[in-house]
Amino acid sequence: MANAGCVSLATILFLFIFQAALPQGAAQIPVVSQNLVTDNVSVVEGEMAIISCRVKDNDDSVIQLLNPNRQTIYFRDVRPLKDARFQLVNFSDNELRVSLSNVSLSDEGRYVCQLYTDPPQEAYADITVLVPPGSPIIDARDEVLSEGNETEMTCTAMSSKPAATIRWMKGEKELPGKPKVELTYDRMYTVTSRLTFTVDKEDDGVPVACIVDHPAVKDFQVQKYLEVQYKPEVKIMVEFPQGLTREGENLELTCQAKGKPQPQRVNWVKVDDDVPSHAVITGADLYIENLNKSYNGTYRCVAANSLGESYDDYILYVYDAPTTTPTPTTATSTTFITTSSSSSLHSEAAKDSRAGEGAPRTVDHAVIGGVVAVVVFALLCLLIVLGRYFARHKGTYFTHEAKGADDAADADTAIINAEGGHTNSDEKKEYYI
Repeated sequence: MANAGCVSLATILFLFIFQAALPQGAAQIPVVSQNLVTDNVSVVEGEMAIISCRVKDNDDSVIQLLNPNRQTIYFRDVRPLKDARFQLVNFSDNELRVSLSNVSLSDEGRYVCQLYTDPPQEAYADITVLVPPGSPIIDARDEVLSEGNETEMTCTAMSSKPAATIRWMKGEKELPGKPKVELTYDRMYTVTSRLTFTVDKEDDGVPVACIVDHPAVKDFQVQKYLEVQYKPEVKIMVEFPQGLTREGENLELTCQAKGKPQPQRVNWVKVDDDVPSHAVITGADLYIENLNKSYNGTYRCVAANSLGESYDDYILYVYDAPTTTPTPTTATSTTFITTSSSSSLHSEAAKDSRAGEGAPRTVDHAVIGGVVAVVVFALLCLLIVLGRYFARHKGTYFTHEAKGADDAADADTAIINAEGGHTNSDEKKEYYI
């Protein structure tokens, strides 16, 4: 300790003698030269800062480092200042590098690198201390939201330096907030951002994140999940039949309803009429046996919760029963959709039993057989007509009948009087095939 005291005293005495030997004006008006360079430093509170004084062309001049109060921290490789947080990292003819550990706000300011020339040269290193904000705090005005209502959230980032910036994300979408910055008594900044938006049922379960951006921290955020209540969504599903609804068949419908809170009741009604007396309603299912055309009409499923009610319609149209038993084959299906409006929802598609959606259409083989029979019958008739035609037009044949037959009284006389007599009668026979 005695030796350290002697060194410090000798160093101080050397500085006093060296400064006294300089010209009067040179000690007071230093020159900022490009020969002596340093760098500004930004450091997070509590971490380490490195200050480097570098000389490009040194002529054996002395380098020293001063604090913002112009107290000598290091003179060459000697530390006159009694602050153990300053440590020598490197000393040479061209560099004096010093570390400052556990940086605090009080260490912020302009540090001086000084080169003892005539006149002295100086370079300045500004140390900026960054103070990260505390954990952000997010507050919501409403814990449970209703579809279509407006809500408000606030996010606060406290005690930072410099002031932080706040961004809002709802799911994958960024939303604009309204920031407010306040400077506190300890030179810290508190930032508050306010977000206002309208929710719908798709926002249920979506996270809303408050993201704090600051030079001292990365990905600093907090989030809150939305809880949104909404009116029921209603959809009627046809369980049976899959094709057209015909007389004598059965009908089974299922009403699917979801909402938040879950619908307390689900009812089946028939628009402008009563549900058939023998229809069976079990919860969300409607079952009608032995359909006939008197059951035609619009059947409505209504679901309700504390936020309201919604409905979906199914239009029943009963077709005539098939005359023959159809054989199931692969065929195309047609779609016929009508729409109906809901008093509590936007327009919803109504189901129609005439649609035959997803039902295979059968081919009537009796009709195909009839067509084939007609074609065969037509071909037979054509063959008969052609046969009769050719039978009547076989050709003309000439014979040597007896001449003088026109003047004979009878056939015998004609033969006797014929040219050549009766003796050649055998040779004049004609054969017909």
